[in-house]
Amino acid sequence: MKIALAQINPTIGDLEGNVRKIRLAHERARADGAEMVVFSELALSGYPPKDLLNKTDFLIQSRRALDALVQTLTGPAVVLGHVGENNGSVGKRLTNTATVFQNGKILLRADKLLLPDYDVFDELRYFSPGECVQLLDWNGLKVGITVCEDMWNYAGFYDHGPYHRNPVQELADSGMQALINISASPYCTRRWRTRQELARHIVKETGVPLVLVNQVGGNDDLVFDGHSFALDNRGNILAQAKGFEEDLVMVDFKTGEGTVRPPCESEEEEMFRALVLGVRDYLYKCGYSKAVIGLSGGIDSAVVAVVAMHALGAENVRGVSMPSYYTAPVSVTDAEQLAANLGIAYSVVPIRELFDTYKKTLAPLLGEGPEDVTEENIQARIRGNILMAVSNRTGSMVLSTGNKSEMAVGYCTLYGDMAGGLAVISDVPKMKVYQLARWINRGREVIPDNILKRPPTAELRPNQIDQDSLPPYEILDPILEGYIEGHLSPRELVEKGFDAELVREIIRKVDNNEYKRKQAAPGLRVTSKAFGSGRRLPIAQRYRPGE
Repeated sequence: MKIALAQINPTIGDLEGNVRKIRLAHERARADGAEMVVFSELALSGYPPKDLLNKTDFLIQSRRALDALVQTLTGPAVVLGHVGENNGSVGKRLTNTATVFQNGKILLRADKLLLPDYDVFDELRYFSPGECVQLLDWNGLKVGITVCEDMWNYAGFYDHGPYHRNPVQELADSGMQALINISASPYCTRRWRTRQELARHIVKETGVPLVLVNQVGGNDDLVFDGHSFALDNRGNILAQAKGFEEDLVMVDFKTGEGTVRPPCESEEEEMFRALVLGVRDYLYKCGYSKAVIGLSGGIDSAVVAVVAMHALGAENVRGVSMPSYYTAPVSVTDAEQLAANLGIAYSVVPIRELFDTYKKTLAPLLGEGPEDVTEENIQARIRGNILMAVSNRTGSMVLSTGNKSEMAVGYCTLYGDMAGGLAVISDVPKMKVYQLARWINRGREVIPDNILKRPPTAELRPNQIDQDSLPPYEILDPILEGYIEGHLSPRELVEKGFDAELVREIIRKVDNNEYKRKQAAPGLRVTSKAFGSGRRLPIAQRYRPGE
């Protein structure tokens, strides 16, 4: 059987555009001699469609688009993910479905059995689960058809989930001779490798070859990495699609031949490409093509600027330096050098006079006394206003530049440096930002070396550095990772060697700043637990972790 793995980047709700991609991929596969073309989970609608599934017109258009594809695609069979209908008398009216069709005839319909309802997933809100596993009789070969999560509850690998069934084992018990899985599995660090490890485990246990086609592209806060692949019945890679790009690769199980694209060489490259894809798709799918960034001369805005340049092209990115009384001259020159290295537009808009006007205007309200965080935040909000003015006039989207470490502890200003349409690195811890910067500079100095060497600072008061308010990031980041991603208690963090008082203080800051994060721009998810759709905590609450 010669199969084409069609890894496309659908736009949620763009049924017409998604149909075009499906037709083009099918035509390419037919020209290459494919007998079957496999697309990803909900490829027709894009994943996740969320509450679009509550719109009757959207469902009607989806059904018509599917019917048209079934009737008009000729040649290779198609395995396509789409929104289906529950024909039973109970449960939600919709299903997450894979349909196999060829030359106007539907050969099989397989509804997703395991509906994830954790982290970023919310499928039980919309879908009814399938009732039984489905085997496709393909020229005498029994092929199991599964949808994403259906293969993630396999005993011995992931058997700790909320499910009481193992669909892949049920298929194996029914005589399955090959397995196809269509997925919309979002990216986080190492996720694509875990996907392959799971597939190899399944192949080892069942002895059948496996094809997995995964969605690629950015949809809001989620980035889908692609990395579709095919394994033979010994777990060897026969075909592998590109990461973070649309691709179509072939595998011929009869000859054991296929197209294998090389993977990323490092986690830094992987994360960088995820951020670039996330920025590009977020802007383009929202109707934007240009971005504006506040360039402070610091590491965070530098990395965001590099990502934006790669995502949108240098001609579509503008950096703005907004020095105040406390901005060191080197910050402006470093920002200027970065912009020159990237070839992006660059402007300098001093805010000293604006800051003086604000203070004079507010003096009757704020009274006398030494400057404090009030004046620091005024500067940040002046900068946010300037960037938003540029955005309004030029049709550019403001990309905010705060990292995960700052967002976690509230070291950021509402309506100031948090202003923007997308928080590009809000899921990238500070130390990882430095790693990304060094990776960016691996061939030549793109980010001025001085930016990497200077102590991080917000420059909102004289001689300020981040460690005036925070512990060193080498200590802060592991505590945050343990608490946010590892769900560790204060006691467990202390047992790992961290100071008990510091742990309590950091956790207090994380918990107290939920209100800020709820008002932040969407951020691109690249770790296992981001401040986004997969982390749902109340703002007004009084729970405090015990020891």
